[in-house]
Amino acid sequence: MTLTHGRAVWMMVGVTLMWATAGVVTRHLEGARSFEVTFWRSAFTALALLVVLPAWQGPGVFSKIRHGGRALWISGVCWSVMFTAFMVALTLTSTANVLVTLAAGPLLTALAARLFIGHRLPLRTWLAIAAAGVGIGWMYGTQIGNGEWLGTLVALCVPIAGAANWTSVQHANAQGQRIDLVPAVLIGAVLSSLLTLPLAWPLQATDRDLTLLGFLGVFQLAIPCVMSVLCARVLSAPEVSLLALLEVIFGITLAWLGAGEVPGATVLTGGAIVVGALVANELVAMRARRAG
Repeated sequence: MTLTHGRAVWMMVGVTLMWATAGVVTRHLEGARSFEVTFWRSAFTALALLVVLPAWQGPGVFSKIRHGGRALWISGVCWSVMFTAFMVALTLTSTANVLVTLAAGPLLTALAARLFIGHRLPLRTWLAIAAAGVGIGWMYGTQIGNGEWLGTLVALCVPIAGAANWTSVQHANAQGQRIDLVPAVLIGAVLSSLLTLPLAWPLQATDRDLTLLGFLGVFQLAIPCVMSVLCARVLSAPEVSLLALLEVIFGITLAWLGAGEVPGATVLTGGAIVVGALVANELVAMRARRAG
């Protein structure tokens, strides 16, 4: 099946819906907590990719990992930070807090690219970065008294690691070294599971927990990861960024309907600022490309 632009858009919508299930599923766990949640999701993701990758790219994919070079392993370390921080943050604060914080990722990536590899940023992007900073700061400041600030702070590690990841990949591509992100995700999942296993011990997950975390590892992370890579080959970067914002809407809605997690007014206000800044920036970027 040829992946047309329209099919890629709908596939990306499906990807964001699958990503968005993490919050609501996590709220229905019985015994697994904190680092154990991260360990099982990362372990199931690694197992799923060990099956998917050879089927998709052939057995030579493991040779690519062994000889991938420093940039591939840097990307893998960044993925491991993202996997770990995301799930730990979900155990410390609301789904809405986590997803809104993650939405700042594209703007942090643009800032990192400017600081470390010299990409020029237009004024609109600087304004969007400033607005997103205000939105995150508003959320963080209003949570200091209720103890949820730690979860937001941990969640902030995800877009920071993501910015480092994309910046290092762009730098490697500029030097003629092509980085395959899906094997890097496998490295990240393995590192995350190895890192969190000692912290998760003794394991307390019930059979129900293992079923739910297995679902997250396979259907919330491994499969949509491969699908998103396929979509990125057809869609432009602004299109992917805009469609990825659906994860915020889907995730908050699913946690609301499926776990009774009602988002607070400050989260909605801060989220509107962050998401609005990104949407405005990406829409202007798309119009500028079409005009050019």
